[in-house]
Amino acid sequence: MHHTQLGNTGLTVSRLCLGCMSFGTPGGPTHPWVVPEKDAEPFFKLAVEKGINFFDTANHYNHGENEEITGRMLKKHARRDEIVVATKVGLTMGDGLNKNGLSRKHILESVDASLKRLQMDHVDLLYVHRLDPHTPFEETLEALDVVVRAGKVIYPAASSMWAWQFAKLREMQISAGFTPFVAMQNFYNLAYREEEREMLPYCESEGVAVVPWSPIARGFLAGNKPREGQATNRAQTDKMSGLFGNKQDYAILERIQKIAGELGVSAAQVAYAWVLSKDVITAPIVGCTKLPQFEEALGALDLTLGAGHIKRLEAAYKPRDVMGHS
Repeated sequence: MHHTQLGNTGLTVSRLCLGCMSFGTPGGPTHPWVVPEKDAEPFFKLAVEKGINFFDTANHYNHGENEEITGRMLKKHARRDEIVVATKVGLTMGDGLNKNGLSRKHILESVDASLKRLQMDHVDLLYVHRLDPHTPFEETLEALDVVVRAGKVIYPAASSMWAWQFAKLREMQISAGFTPFVAMQNFYNLAYREEEREMLPYCESEGVAVVPWSPIARGFLAGNKPREGQATNRAQTDKMSGLFGNKQDYAILERIQKIAGELGVSAAQVAYAWVLSKDVITAPIVGCTKLPQFEEALGALDLTLGAGHIKRLEAAYKPRDVMGHS
């Protein structure tokens, strides 16, 4: 397993992060396509065996159940002092006037609830899952500082938003003497590259870790193509899977498949290897519902794309509407 520093922090993480969103009770309130806990265990076991020490969950995923499973699996298969665990706060946790957002109340209560579900006394990263338009930035940042100073969160981090918002929030944190966001978890893959305009250059300039979600475009870049009847259960039921499938997307996929054939690897491995080839990227988040998919991702770590391959892969891309911020 390859490892790297998490941005400008002293934290060492694996070059792949296991995304735990895929595990839970099928039919759950937020991600009905997940696989049950008994089928999740081999993923955690293999991850630890292969040297992955970076794990990502969120309180929103099936309203806490995912954190519970992640906590049980990590307690069974890993040592807490050897792993880096990230969770998130901000998206809805069910019906109720204060069960979402980034108010001081919701952040403080959510962190305590997440730690209880994870069976941990702290998390290494706490992402604001999305920005809350109804809460002042000052209130959110002060609440994050409270949980950091309490030792419940080691580092604050953020997820998809506009680059100007991220830069403003970090400058506010620095000015107030708070620990600034150390990582950005954003939407980035061969079929969606709008982050290259401002967010990625900003992160590279400031030493912020980049931990992209959906590096193979919800499975589309692996060849899970609904129009050909090859889609997985996730691709058929995940509401975000429908974001991909226009003419440009298929042109990119065809290039991926052609290069994969030339190199004797899978399309998914080429898509992962392209993301990993970018110096600004710390660790893509790998979300899988089948163990062979995870093994494919692990294999991508040993795949090096040449300059010619990268040029061919990128040539079909044209700017598209911004996605993922909400």
